[in-house]
Amino acid sequence: MNVLCQVPFRHLSRLALIGWCALVPGLAQADAVDALRGFVSGAKSGQASFVQTVTSADGARKKVSSGSFEFARPNRFVFAYTQPFEQTIVADGQKVWIYDAELNQASSRRMSQALGATPAALLAGASLEPDFVLSALPAADGLDWALATPKAKGGAFQALRVGFRGAQLAAMEVTDSFGQRSRLDFSQLRTNTPVVPERFRFTPPPGADVVEQ
Repeated sequence: MNVLCQVPFRHLSRLALIGWCALVPGLAQADAVDALRGFVSGAKSGQASFVQTVTSADGARKKVSSGSFEFARPNRFVFAYTQPFEQTIVADGQKVWIYDAELNQASSRRMSQALGATPAALLAGASLEPDFVLSALPAADGLDWALATPKAKGGAFQALRVGFRGAQLAAMEVTDSFGQRSRLDFSQLRTNTPVVPERFRFTPPPGADVVEQ
């Protein structure tokens, strides 16, 4: 988003109870939706590492990147991509900034324009119900999955799948309006840990090309 914040494919590239629950699939599926609601309402802050895999609509191309993220509700987060190159996405509660270190280029959009019914709203927004329809999906990949479908039509993505291992957020997969899929697998997730406010402030480096919308 990076589909996360509605930006082009170039930035995308830089930028859960199987066991006995499998015997009671209806219960497992309901638990995934409950886990999603619980994460949004209960996780006020957090941090994790992630690996992001972007797959083209025809499945022929894949790009893998990795990094870390931190968030604090409402509407503050930072995605720091470190591999294969550096890119930072920062939301300070008012604006969303995207900084490409290789190009020394920064762009920003107002939070109201950049967030809305997007995957980033799940990670840092105040609530889901106004913008998404939630439903259960069958367990897969050792995770319980919930589906969040945006109520508004014609947006940047078609659907968002969220995977949980028990109550722990484990993965998120976005399918955009062109059929491209972006999956984030999370590790070392810690919720409700202190995150210093300075992490969500962005100042363009000297000499950076800055575009504000």
